[in-house]
Amino acid sequence: MMSHLDSVEKREIGWAEYVDLPDWHIRQLRAKIDTGAETSAIHVEDVERLPRGRVRFCVVLSRKDHQRRVHVTAKITRRTRVRSSTGHYSLRYFVSTRIRIGPVEKTIEVSLISREHMTFRMLIGRSALERNFLVNPGKRYHLTKKRK
Repeated sequence: MMSHLDSVEKREIGWAEYVDLPDWHIRQLRAKIDTGAETSAIHVEDVERLPRGRVRFCVVLSRKDHQRRVHVTAKITRRTRVRSSTGHYSLRYFVSTRIRIGPVEKTIEVSLISREHMTFRMLIGRSALERNFLVNPGKRYHLTKKRK
């Protein structure tokens, strides 16, 4: 039996795409699509817990130019233990924000973590992809093209 959610048109995306985070005024951040990860993660530095369940941090936009950064303050949605791809556990803050991949815009939860040694500043996990996307591992930047 087909449910209402199955009838939503799914967009094909590649294993890497450019994403926008409109709430944080971030455009064209290179993101890796990772169906092996449940949650999404973004590279941040200078994380500071604030009163009333908020957190302040810097999103580092480029591996080559560390001065390209955006300062963000957001409400903490949860703090939980997460196992990394290397099998190590760490406590991470999670926040919610809007993400735009091509024409699709939705609110996702993202963990704040150092991805300093990773090529991509952001990783998009299954929970952000469900209902809207089908991943084609043979393509890169399929739904999104670099804007001039």
